[in-house]
Amino acid sequence: MTVQIVVPPMGESVSEATVAKWLKKVGESVRVDEPLVELETDKVTLEVNAVTAGVISEIKAPQGSNVGVGAVLGLIQEGAAAVSSPSASASTAAPTKAAPIAANAPTAASPAVMPAAQKQAGDRGLNPYEIPGTGKGGRVTKEDVISYSNPAAAPAPAAAPAARAPQQPSGPRARGDREERVKLTRLRQRIAERLKEAQNTAAMLTTFNEVDMSSVMALRNMHKDAFEKKNGVKLGFMSFFVKACIQGLKELPSVNAEIDGDDLVYKNYYDIGVAVGTANGLVVPVVRDADVLSFADIEKTIGDLGKRARDGKLSMADLSGGTFTITNGGIYGSLMSTPILNTPQSGILGMHSIKERPIAVNGKIEIRPMMYLALSYDHRVIDGREAVTFLVRVKECIENPERLLLGV
Repeated sequence: MTVQIVVPPMGESVSEATVAKWLKKVGESVRVDEPLVELETDKVTLEVNAVTAGVISEIKAPQGSNVGVGAVLGLIQEGAAAVSSPSASASTAAPTKAAPIAANAPTAASPAVMPAAQKQAGDRGLNPYEIPGTGKGGRVTKEDVISYSNPAAAPAPAAAPAARAPQQPSGPRARGDREERVKLTRLRQRIAERLKEAQNTAAMLTTFNEVDMSSVMALRNMHKDAFEKKNGVKLGFMSFFVKACIQGLKELPSVNAEIDGDDLVYKNYYDIGVAVGTANGLVVPVVRDADVLSFADIEKTIGDLGKRARDGKLSMADLSGGTFTITNGGIYGSLMSTPILNTPQSGILGMHSIKERPIAVNGKIEIRPMMYLALSYDHRVIDGREAVTFLVRVKECIENPERLLLGV
């Protein structure tokens, strides 16, 4: 019996995805619930698992194709066994130009294939690993695929290249080696849309301040070992900033509000988004009801969300909602920046690198660990007084962390 591999429901407002990568090839056996293919949406990467055991008999949606909910990705021959016949070995030893893409499998001796060449080969029904590469280090380029599929269009080889090579004047490399064109991923497209939407829609402004991290660092160094031993998680700075922001949001509710049509919606809950950089782009998973969580709970939640974000395991629910966002460019070395709003939210706090700087303290110059803070906000919702006051409250809570424990 043949069973279809179909695109599952992908969450509210998501109706289409791109086939990012097939994890199985035609002829390979699969187990029940074994991941078969990765689908990339504009928010997360999803895995489609096998609903039955058997063998992949056909791939209908190759890598790079766009598919909708319910579309057939491929077929499983239920109960069949994987085939490893001598003919398959023979075809590997004597490959043909029209080898199906589904059977492509690089070996240790295979040349490196550029992404543009991979796509071009897929469009032409070629196996890119069989094509001689002329790029740097023997890489297979887009031009190699085009020339291979249309030999008449390929330039005639130069006579005695070894003898003439030393006489060739040094000059710019071929254009194929200098540029590479790849299609934007759905996630990157969505990031671009949302960031541009924020710039086009909100009256965005940024205010800055600096915070002395001495007290928080001293408190953390004093208790970090006992904290980790008791809670099984390290005490970082992010939990302090989440708690400090919540103090400011409670005092200044407009920073936790958003515009919906002609209405201003005040949120009486505190779902804090924490920006996480991944290989595919920036995502903002949400720490739900952060105001009722302990420092340990916040650290555990952020750690779990960050790991799942980097592994591509976040769900739509992890990314939806959020009333305020914190982003930490300091982990990459940023000294100061102006973060862009995560619409429809009205505020986002930017943290930066901690640097020792000379600071005037009680009339004396001291070296203190300092961090610049930036609050970008929607001026349609938040006035300058409220924005500055919010940032001062965050500063006060970080410089006097006992305020976080006393709620003042």
